[in-house]
Amino acid sequence: MWQRLRSAWYRSRLKRPEYDRLFAPPPEDEWVSVDCETTGLDPARDEIVSIGAIPIRGERILTSQRLELLVRPSVAPNVDSVRVHRLRRMDLEGGLPPGEAARRFLDFVGNRTLVGYYLEFDVAMLDRLVRPLLGVPLPNRQIEVSGLYYDYKFAQQVDGNVDLSFDLMRKDLGLPEREAHDAFNDALLAAMMFVKLRRLRAGHRQRAAG
Repeated sequence: MWQRLRSAWYRSRLKRPEYDRLFAPPPEDEWVSVDCETTGLDPARDEIVSIGAIPIRGERILTSQRLELLVRPSVAPNVDSVRVHRLRRMDLEGGLPPGEAARRFLDFVGNRTLVGYYLEFDVAMLDRLVRPLLGVPLPNRQIEVSGLYYDYKFAQQVDGNVDLSFDLMRKDLGLPEREAHDAFNDALLAAMMFVKLRRLRAGHRQRAAG
């Protein structure tokens, strides 16, 4: 109910009619895993410097169709964030202006459901990127992989102390290690977690029903 009301509210305030398609019901068997690197960790002040987005169709992760964008921020990344993602101001000088990055991201994602780890932060940053174009935040549905992981562990009757750190989840799910704090690599691992957890949860439900 709340989702429908919020969607109707955003739709009525959309600045660009060509993006009305974002409000269509999402396809049932397609998602997009997303990750962003930023100039810092304050969604009210900091900006996106890179975006990685990878389509998922069924159990297939379509890396060949991925979107990778560098975005030129109006402020330099702070020292702490550069240590994390290693993107210096000089590395971002050839990046896209924020408006162009917003258009490319929206055209790529469409109305598909977003998947990610710590997705609330990434969506808050993406909202800042797309709001000048849309007039409203992203209307896409969202799936947090750490929530799926918690539900999976809880169904195994594990106690409430479930470690939701990214690397522990990766190891527990038997997924390969990739260089961290790279938008594409992090989006890819989140996609792999999503596909693996859906498979594991489906198997658990079948066993419970049998």
